[in-house]
Amino acid sequence: AHAISLDKKSTQQLLAALPYSLTPDQKAVAWEILQDMNTSYPMNRLLQGDVGAGKTIVAALAMLNVVRAGYQFALMAPTEVLATQHYNTLRAIFDIHGVSTTLLTSSIPSQEKKRMIAAMCDGSVDGVIGTHALIQEKVAFRHLALAVVDEQHRFGVKQRRTLREKNSDGVMPHLLSMTATPIPRSLALTIYGDLDISTIRTLP
Repeated sequence: AHAISLDKKSTQQLLAALPYSLTPDQKAVAWEILQDMNTSYPMNRLLQGDVGAGKTIVAALAMLNVVRAGYQFALMAPTEVLATQHYNTLRAIFDIHGVSTTLLTSSIPSQEKKRMIAAMCDGSVDGVIGTHALIQEKVAFRHLALAVVDEQHRFGVKQRRTLREKNSDGVMPHLLSMTATPIPRSLALTIYGDLDISTIRTLP
C-alpha cells in the first residue's frame, strides 16, 4: 500500500470549514484510520456506527489526506440512492478544498461513463463514488490508495477484492469498510480475516 502521511494543514482547514465539530468518537476513529494509512501495510479496517453517526465525515478525512498525498480514492455503495447521497455529501465537503469527485453508476450514459473512466485512468479525477459499476471490467485507476466500501455486508468477498484490484500501479490500496449493522468481533474475524474494528458509539 502507499503510505499516506498526515497533512495537518489540509485536515485542519477541512475541519474548520465544517458547520459542526467532530465528536470525541469521530476524532478517535479518524486518528486510528489515519495512523493505519501511514504505513505500507494495507489497512483493513471496519468502521461501525449507526446511520447519522458521522461515518462519512471520518472517511472524508482519510480521503482528503490520500488526495493531498497525490493519490485517488473510491467509495462503493450498494445502491444508486446511497451512492448519490454520498456523492452529494462529499461534494459539499470537498468542493471548496479543490478535491474533484465523480459519480459512477450503471444509469449514467455510456459516452459520459467513458469520459469518467478515462479521467480515473489518467488520474485527472481525485475520487469516484459509485455502485457495482466501479467493479466493471473497463474501470481502472491510475493511483488508487484508498477503497471505501459502504454497507459492506451487502457485497461479497469477491466484489470487495475486485475493487482493490482496480489499481493500474499494481499497489494494493488501503481498505475501509463501513457498516451501520454492528458485527460481533469474533464473527467479523471469521468472515473477513485480519480486520481492525473502529466504532462510533455516540450520535452527534
